[in-house]
Amino acid sequence: MLVRLLYVSRTAAVTPEETEAIFNVSRKNNHEAGITGILCHGGGIYLQALEGGRATVNTLFGKISRDPRHHDVELLHYEEISERRFGGWSMGQVNLVKVNASIVLKYSERPELDPYSVSGKVSLALLEDLMATAAIVGRN
Repeated sequence: MLVRLLYVSRTAAVTPEETEAIFNVSRKNNHEAGITGILCHGGGIYLQALEGGRATVNTLFGKISRDPRHHDVELLHYEEISERRFGGWSMGQVNLVKVNASIVLKYSERPELDPYSVSGKVSLALLEDLMATAAIVGRN
């Protein structure tokens, strides 16, 4: 059974090089585990959608929740799905610093990403909009 999970967290201070290393390891591990999804980052926030088998996604989310690089981890959305929306990415990446602020502003009060202040469905709509505008990099 496939599921989609969406979470938000605040990041511990990591350098751009550390972030890139995390992406590279995650892409490899996710591909091997059958996990797909995307990660938006900017302003100390991670917003990530994960798709895959229920047990695999749940285990990964548990690991993320315990990772000391993540703080204030909150589950925003969880659902059983019949098909993947982000199947082209083992770990798609969106650096919100490089995204047109009007896309983020469409879904929030300010042009900065703050998934803590909106619903999970709104955050998922933002990810879908970013996918539609080709803002996601790292396609498989």
